[in-house]
Amino acid sequence: MSQQANQRVGKSTAPRDMEKAALRGEPSYVWRAGQQRRLGMICQAAEDRIRGRILENGCGVGMYVEHLAEFGGTIVGLEYDFERAAQAGQRSERIVNAAGEQLPFPAESFDLILSHEVIEHVQDDARAVREMVRALRPGGRLVLFCPNRGYPFETHGVYWRGEYRFGNIPLVNYLPRVWRDRLAPHVRVYSRRDVAALFDGLPVEFVRRRVVFGAYDNIIARLGVVGKILRGLMQTLEKTPLKIFGLSHFWVVEKKPGFES
Repeated sequence: MSQQANQRVGKSTAPRDMEKAALRGEPSYVWRAGQQRRLGMICQAAEDRIRGRILENGCGVGMYVEHLAEFGGTIVGLEYDFERAAQAGQRSERIVNAAGEQLPFPAESFDLILSHEVIEHVQDDARAVREMVRALRPGGRLVLFCPNRGYPFETHGVYWRGEYRFGNIPLVNYLPRVWRDRLAPHVRVYSRRDVAALFDGLPVEFVRRRVVFGAYDNIIARLGVVGKILRGLMQTLEKTPLKIFGLSHFWVVEKKPGFES
């Protein structure tokens, strides 16, 4: 989070829980089709690492920790927010309350690290990525989801006249960066180049780099079959040039030997 963002948070009149939602995002509280689809993507990307030692960096209330544990690996959840870490602790005994920019683990501790829509909220995203690479064993993989700047809506809302205004705000991410960041100082958004820059100088190779659309579970809940048709159409676009308008980046990054912590 930028210093400018922190200053604006200090002036906000929003209730504390709204500030938390703005600064740290809202974790998954209900397991639905969207989460299930992403779990499948994670497992496919992990290959046999899914049965190894796993870290979810930014685990929220522990939904993915709980579901990943079903595959037989040893999974640790790390969460910065104490209250959410306590909730996650009801699902797993291996929850750590700490910041992603300074992981409390030795180098080469994990076969797989999941960062699911988290780096856009941390204080220093480049440092958080470097820490995850440090904590990976050679041959280990990082599975990363983060917001795509090409998506036509800013899903985290905006900060306007001293208040957070939540909802899907159209076209914010298409503004020049300086204007966009004034409207949404509480959350980052990434182009493909932005994500690649986070790994500059790190000994990694990119196994997969995609843009994915959402599952639109809320729309389906309202529209039923029509919503499911919309979801199918959007996910079909992932195989076309229109994928640039997808919701999130989905990157799989493998660590090569030679990292010095």
